Amino acid sequence: MKFDKSFWLFIMVVGLGWWVVTVNDSNKLLKKENSELIDRIQNYEQRIDSLHQLDTKHTQELTNAKAEIDKLRIAAERNPDRVYIKASCKKAEGTTATGLDDAITARPTDSAIRNYWLLRNRIAELTRMVLGLQDYIRTECLR
Repeated sequence: MKFDKSFWLFIMVVGLGWWVVTVNDSNKLLKKENSELIDRIQNYEQRIDSLHQLDTKHTQELTNAKAEIDKLRIAAERNPDRVYIKASCKKAEGTTATGLDDAITARPTDSAIRNYWLLRNRIAELTRMVLGLQDYIRTECLR
């Protein structure tokens, strides 16, 4: 059986048409997958921005809390008369009359003062950490 050129041309056109349809379907599928990936990336970027804002907020609050504690410590060091910390009084040595004239002023020990400010700093840090974790849970885990 002999085929002329028009038959072969017809076969080539049909084959090319089938190939174009297949490529077009593949292209549509790839476009759909690409748009889904772009949406997911944008969602991740929004979540990252949200977490960055939370981190910035809580870091700033911690910095402010530490600055406030430092201001209080400096004020306490400059004006110890105005700081009220529970302290015990040492008894004056020797025999003294009962009265307040010979009493030594109440003052906490140096280690108690250091521990007090250390605890204030740690409380501020832990408070900011807990608040930050709570915000993270609200924004990321409870969605």
